[in-house]
Amino acid sequence: MNLTTSFVTQSSAEQNPVLNISIFLAFVAVTMVIVIRASRNNRSAADFYAGGRSFTGRQNGVAIAGDYLSAASFLGICGAIAIYGYDGFLYSIGFLVAWLVALLLVAELMRNTAKFTMADVLSFRLRQRPVRMAAALTTLAVSFFYLLAQMAGAGGLVSLLLGVDDGLGQSLVIAVVGVVMIMYVLIGGMKGTTWVQIIKAVLLIAGAGVMTVWVLALNGFNFGAVLDAAVNNPENLNGDAILSPGLQYGANPLDFVSLALALVLGTAGLPHVLMRFYTVPTAKEARRSVVWAIWLIGIFYLFTLVLGYGAAALVGPETIVNSPGGQNSAAPLLAAELGGPLLLGFISAVAFATILAVVAGLTITASASFAHDIYNSVIKKGTASAKQEVRVAKITTLVIGAAAILGGIGVQGQNVAFLVALAFAVAASANLPTILYSLFWKKFTTRGAVWSMVGGLLAAVLLIALSPVVSGDETSMLGAGIDFAIFPLKNPGIVSIPLGFFLGWLGSVTDPGRESKKLAAEMEVRALTGYGAEPPVNH
Repeated sequence: MNLTTSFVTQSSAEQNPVLNISIFLAFVAVTMVIVIRASRNNRSAADFYAGGRSFTGRQNGVAIAGDYLSAASFLGICGAIAIYGYDGFLYSIGFLVAWLVALLLVAELMRNTAKFTMADVLSFRLRQRPVRMAAALTTLAVSFFYLLAQMAGAGGLVSLLLGVDDGLGQSLVIAVVGVVMIMYVLIGGMKGTTWVQIIKAVLLIAGAGVMTVWVLALNGFNFGAVLDAAVNNPENLNGDAILSPGLQYGANPLDFVSLALALVLGTAGLPHVLMRFYTVPTAKEARRSVVWAIWLIGIFYLFTLVLGYGAAALVGPETIVNSPGGQNSAAPLLAAELGGPLLLGFISAVAFATILAVVAGLTITASASFAHDIYNSVIKKGTASAKQEVRVAKITTLVIGAAAILGGIGVQGQNVAFLVALAFAVAASANLPTILYSLFWKKFTTRGAVWSMVGGLLAAVLLIALSPVVSGDETSMLGAGIDFAIFPLKNPGIVSIPLGFFLGWLGSVTDPGRESKKLAAEMEVRALTGYGAEPPVNH
C-alpha cells in the first residue's frame, strides 16, 4: 500500500461513517417523499405492477439502466478490470451486447403480448395452470438468487464503507436495507420504485462520470497514460499482461464462453428487466426505452474501463485485494484517492442506493409473479379482484423481504458470485427459450414450455452445485476442504442453455395435445402489430 492510499484510507475510516450515513439517509428521505407522492395514484393493479403504463420511453430507459446497473456492475466490474485488466472488461462487453438481444427479439413483442408478468406471454396460447406455475417458479428463483447476491453484497461493503466489520453490524445493515426496500414497494408500487431507479441511475452515472474525468485529467486526458501508469504500478506483478486477454480466463477459455453465453442471453430473460417493458404506454415506447438504456449502460461501461485501470494505476491491485471489501473495493478506494472522505462518502452512498433500488425492483417482480400468476390465475382461476390481487402482492412483498434479509445475513462473508451467475444462468436456460419459442414457433406446446422451464432451472442449479464455485477451490463457497465438484466450469450456461432449448423442442414434438391455432395466430398478430395490447391507465 502506498503512503497516500494509506493516509486516505485511515482518514476516511475516521470520517466516512458519519458522511456515508448522512448522504445515504438524505437519499432515502428524498426518494421516500417521491415514493409517497407517486403512491397517491396507485388505484389499480396496473398502477401497482406497471406504474399505470404511464412512463415515457426516456424515463423507462433511465429506470432500466438503474435496474441493470447493480452494485455488481459498478463495484464488481471496476474491481475485475483493476486486477485482471482486459479479461475484466469482457464482463462489460457481455452485459452490453445482451441488450441487443432484448431490443431485437423481446422488448416490443413482450409489451404487445403481456399484461404484467413474463407468464402472461407464455400462457397466452398455452394451458394456463401448468405454464403459470412453472413461470412463477423460475421467476421466483431468479429474483431470489439475485436478491441474495445484492443483500449479501450490502453486508460485504459495510466493512469498507461504514467501518463496520463485525457480523452483527453487517447483519443490522442488511436488515435496514431490507426494511427500506419493503417500504418502497409497499408504499409506491412500480411507480415509486421506478422513480427510485431513475434518481439512482442519474446519481450513479454522474458519480462515475466525475471520477472518470478526474482520472483522465490527472493523466492529461490521455487514456494511454492511464494504461501506462497501471502497467508500471509497483503492485502490478503481471506487467503489460493486464492489457491482453487471458489473465483470468487463459487457463480455461471454455469457462468464459459459458459465462458469456449466460450474460448475453440471460438479460433478455431476467424477470425484473422484462417487467419494465409493461410500464410504457406503447410498443414504440418500449423500443425507445431499450435504446435509451443501451446508450446509458454503454457510456457507463466505458466509464468502468477508465475507473478500473485508474484504480490499478492510483491504488494498486495488491491494495485492492487486501482491503476489507476485497475486489469490490476498487471504485471506493479510487474515490478516496481522488477526493478523500467526501467523494468516498458520495460513492459509497450511491453504492448503497444502487443495492436498495435493485432489490426493490426484484421484490416487486417476485411479488407480482406470485399474486398475479399463482394466486389469481391458478388458485382463484382468474376470479380475484384487482384489490385482492394487490393485497396478496403486498403480503408476498413482506414474506420475500423477510426471506431476503435472512438469506443475506446467512450468506454474508461467503463467495456470492455464484448467486449472480445462477440468476443469469437460470434466466438464460429456463426463461429465454420459452419466451422465444412462444413468440416465434407456432408448434410450441404446454409440455414443451414446462419441460424447458423446469428442466433449465434444475440443470442450472444442479450444475452450479457441482461446480468449483460451491466446493473444491480456495475461492469456493464451502472452501477447498470440501470437494464434490465434478462439473469443471464455474458457469453452466454452455450446457444448461442448449438443454433448455432442446427440452422445449422435445416436449413440443412429443406432446400429443395440440394447442389452439386460433390463439397462436392471435398472439402473432398482437405481438407484431400491438393490436389488443394493454392500454395505459388514465387518471
